[in-house]
Amino acid sequence: MTDHVTEIIETIDTDAGTARVTWHRARKARLALAVSHGAGGGIEARDLRALAAELPGHGVSVALVEQPWRVAGKKVAPAPKTLDVGWRGIWPALVKPGLPVIAGGRSAGARVACRTATELGAHAVLALSFPLHPPGRPEKSRADELLGAGVPTLVVQGGNDPFGRPEEFPEGAYEMVEVPYGDHGFAVPKRAPLDQGEALKIVTDGVLKWTSSLG
Repeated sequence: MTDHVTEIIETIDTDAGTARVTWHRARKARLALAVSHGAGGGIEARDLRALAAELPGHGVSVALVEQPWRVAGKKVAPAPKTLDVGWRGIWPALVKPGLPVIAGGRSAGARVACRTATELGAHAVLALSFPLHPPGRPEKSRADELLGAGVPTLVVQGGNDPFGRPEEFPEGAYEMVEVPYGDHGFAVPKRAPLDQGEALKIVTDGVLKWTSSLG
């Protein structure tokens, strides 16, 4: 469904620099989902674009958040602490419309959402491709960030994500949607029994089902 108004782009000054939010507003919104990108990419990521296209038709406005380092044209993200500063600075603009806001992001953005959810009063957290550990370094777990979110949390994880496959995740008070054969960007190999469109539909369907369950 695509029953939503055109994109609205907003720039916001934060203590980490100027951030940018691209709104995809639902006509009759009951929730807002704010999602930021990872440490090496932007809001053009396939999963973020798919959510922005699909959710507004189901009453969920989507705000695609670009961290200041990305707006400034830098190639690599700064330290986690600086990402948190940027996210905190963006938050007032996200809650201004008056809707409950789900804090979300992919990879490094998912970590930011988890770390700041309780402090900022997020309604819930959507963690796309949560980087449970650096590739090949399972002993360097970031599970405490995920488990400490303190609000209803959904993890959407690729079955072949080198940053943490679904079966590596600890038990906890969160829900999990697996994208079979998906890598860290939810890309699926050509030999997989599902194509890229089907993989992204697992992402959007899973998120829609979860958002409909939120009070």
